[in-house]
Amino acid sequence: MTDDAKRAVDIISARESYMRAALAEADRAAALGEIPVGAVVIRGGSIIARAHNRCRIDCDPTAHAEIIALREAARARGDWRLAGCALYVTLEPCPMCAGAIALARLDEVWYGAPDTRQGCCGSVYRITEDRALGVFVPANGGLLADECAARLSAFMSAVRKK
Repeated sequence: MTDDAKRAVDIISARESYMRAALAEADRAAALGEIPVGAVVIRGGSIIARAHNRCRIDCDPTAHAEIIALREAARARGDWRLAGCALYVTLEPCPMCAGAIALARLDEVWYGAPDTRQGCCGSVYRITEDRALGVFVPANGGLLADECAARLSAFMSAVRKK
């Protein structure tokens, strides 16, 4: 295997590892009765923030995993601008979260399951990639999508049974 091929394998492995950390956060959300969405913020190959949905627990409609992770990352860095950071989230961000991602000036977003109803990183709209906002944060979907979608499907199925 060439050095370039090894680097590519290492990058893919790292991305999957970050998404697995986000999946662990999604599991924490589900255990609390929250919609199982988890997120982590990466800088320099390390997780600097992690979060899961807390809307019901916090009685806060803005307590999405992405928003909480961005807040924690900004505090950790001491700056609201998160250039040099990447967000990994198990579900494609909604309009609110996509707007926050763009405003935070992340380098990139990786998400697992697409959200065909309100996803704003490619499925319905591309807020993070809309140059009219003055920023461009590339969004990449489908990373461990089946695992991410399975968490959501299992949770929603259990909710419907109640």
